[in-house]
Amino acid sequence: QVQLVESGGGLVQAGGSLRLSCVASGRTFRAYAMGWFRQTPGKEREFVATIDWSGGITYYANSVKGRFTISRDNAKNTVYLHVNRLKPEDTAVYYCAASRGGTSSNAEQYDYWGQGTQVTVSS
Repeated sequence: QVQLVESGGGLVQAGGSLRLSCVASGRTFRAYAMGWFRQTPGKEREFVATIDWSGGITYYANSVKGRFTISRDNAKNTVYLHVNRLKPEDTAVYYCAASRGGTSSNAEQYDYWGQGTQVTVSS
């Protein structure tokens, strides 16, 4: 069992930056690939980024490539999402998730989810 707790969201102006964090409980954090997804009301959860257990492999949605960076610190059981050059369309609840099956852009491949952190970007 893995519990995930996100933090770092907030209200920011367009062009600004945030660092989202997700801390995992348990001793097996390095066994999981991690992902970030986001969701707005009335829409399906959208893939943002994913990282493998070592941190050496990352994938991004085209909409965030070049602006967002996913990273992890296995010693701290934490995965980060650095979000830069934010746009109003980035406004969403951001969720982190853990997958035993490796990196994936498919939300159904993830086994554990956090409660989410709200990011609001004003124009």
